[in-house]
Amino acid sequence: MTVVQVAKSSRRVGSAGVAACEAEDGHLRPDGQDQYTISEVAGFTGLSAHTLRWYERIGLMPHVDRSHTGQRRFSNRDLDWLAFVGKLRLTGMPVADMVTYAELVREGDHTFAQRRAMLESTRCDVLQRIAELQDTLTILDHKISTYAGAQCAPERTA
Repeated sequence: MTVVQVAKSSRRVGSAGVAACEAEDGHLRPDGQDQYTISEVAGFTGLSAHTLRWYERIGLMPHVDRSHTGQRRFSNRDLDWLAFVGKLRLTGMPVADMVTYAELVREGDHTFAQRRAMLESTRCDVLQRIAELQDTLTILDHKISTYAGAQCAPERTA
């Protein structure tokens, strides 16, 4: 799910009424405006302004442009990156690994092999977690069907 889809599903509308001007291409401002304040981005992503600043400080976010008054101005590209980082967080990837990945992205195309290896490793971890969760779901389904059938077998607690 992208940041835009999250914004659509939660129907959070910022003070500027951003949800009312969502574009078909997935970006929130079809009028060509590609600048968002930190509070707008926090509203779109569910991340706090503190977390967004921390991401920038540790190198997880690329350089965020600033206005002439020094306020952060996030772009659609930044929103796309945050959506990807959110997916990496869901995989359980450690923040240090996410920062390493971000550094590799900034280094350029010659790091494709390293980035691919990181993502393949993460994919294996996710598949393992899915298998564990599937086993857990099977056990839960069995217990639920047992209770639905009112078969009162004593449970093992040890």
